[in-house]
Amino acid sequence: MADRSTINVVILGLSFMFIFTAFNTAGMIEETVIQSVQEEGKFDGGSGYISLAIIYTVFAVANWGAPSVVSVCGPRNSMVIGAVIYCLFIAVFIYPMVWALYVGSVLLGLAAAILWTGEGSFLTLNSTPETIGRNSGIFWALQASSLLFGNLFVWQEFTGKEIIDAKTRIQVYVVLLVVSCVGTLMLFLLRNKKPSEDRSVSQDDNRNSGNESNEGPLKAFKRSIQLFKTKEMLLLGVCFAYTGLELNLYSGVYGTCIGNTKAFGEEAKSLIGISGAFLGAGEIIGGAAFGLSGKLANRHGRDPIILFGFIVHMTAFYLIYINLPQSSPITEIVTDASYYPVLIQSNKYVAVLCGFLLGLGDSCYNTQVYSLLGSLFSEDSAPAFALFFFTQSMTAAAGFFYSTYLLLQWQLLIVVVFCVAGTLAFFQVEWMSTSHPSKKGYTQIN
Repeated sequence: MADRSTINVVILGLSFMFIFTAFNTAGMIEETVIQSVQEEGKFDGGSGYISLAIIYTVFAVANWGAPSVVSVCGPRNSMVIGAVIYCLFIAVFIYPMVWALYVGSVLLGLAAAILWTGEGSFLTLNSTPETIGRNSGIFWALQASSLLFGNLFVWQEFTGKEIIDAKTRIQVYVVLLVVSCVGTLMLFLLRNKKPSEDRSVSQDDNRNSGNESNEGPLKAFKRSIQLFKTKEMLLLGVCFAYTGLELNLYSGVYGTCIGNTKAFGEEAKSLIGISGAFLGAGEIIGGAAFGLSGKLANRHGRDPIILFGFIVHMTAFYLIYINLPQSSPITEIVTDASYYPVLIQSNKYVAVLCGFLLGLGDSCYNTQVYSLLGSLFSEDSAPAFALFFFTQSMTAAAGFFYSTYLLLQWQLLIVVVFCVAGTLAFFQVEWMSTSHPSKKGYTQIN
């Protein structure tokens, strides 16, 4: 039978699957729904893009204070608080109002920081250096299932509809609200693990398991500042930045590019949902595979998985470059033939394949980042994960900003440069940690 820690990880993954099936779906269709509401002569001044920019900006800043909230409330209670606000944000779209959208976006940014920092801390507390890789893979595979279910739901509900009427909007968001509430309620099933499980019952281990929930908020903030100055965290910051840029690419830019590619004809809009579903499939397969191969990762290191993700993503970037018009992130109206792909004709099957590759590569980087943070910063998991999400969300917000101005080739170039730099930085930290297996902790830079 599975121990309590493993059960906690599974429940955590299922909870996030429900919550983000609702939120990811709501975010993906946000701009489309708002445009439809505006067609009805309502909601003047509202913008889904502005809402997303606000969410990621507030999320980035709030990560500096999130460890303090987690230290006071504890990981589980912090996640519950964040999840409740996610439910309220989804409810805004049942009867949308501009002021509620923007206030909700600010609150959601705060909630996201609390939710994800609490998740990282809880996952670490329920893992050991031997199980953190497996647990990260299990969590990521379950959480990533939200991309599959959400995109299939949108494809079914919106097929053949150019404008989303009020009846369809209310029906969709009520369903999403219920799904999000189910995920929130599941968080109450999480339980503190027994001290004897998965660890030797020593005073040091018991102290480390609870130090984050016992320290004060000011001390937690100071720990974040100290952690930010370490050599390992500065190097990992480059990898964190890459995960934010590729998050922007697969969650916002790529779907827009597909929808704006005229060569796909009437299938262009529906291909957004299909490619998104395959992206989710890639995330699930990657998370499950790397979770089951946790012992191999412990034996051979995390860098082979990161190298595999690097190759997968580079392949995806090249195929995207030759398959989609260079102006597709900005507009579907192309006046210059040089903006079209010059090597192959746009192919819908290649587009769907790239969605799968983006998801598979993303699972490589995120599961191994989770694993490394949980192992290397086991005594400071809340500040470590907060810094990860801060850097990731800042670069994602920057990506959303320049996506409306830069052609596809330049956006891909930025992502490729950070992919190379982030991968090398991860290798360096991994090699540093494995070359001194007896060393606990990290290098402080004065």
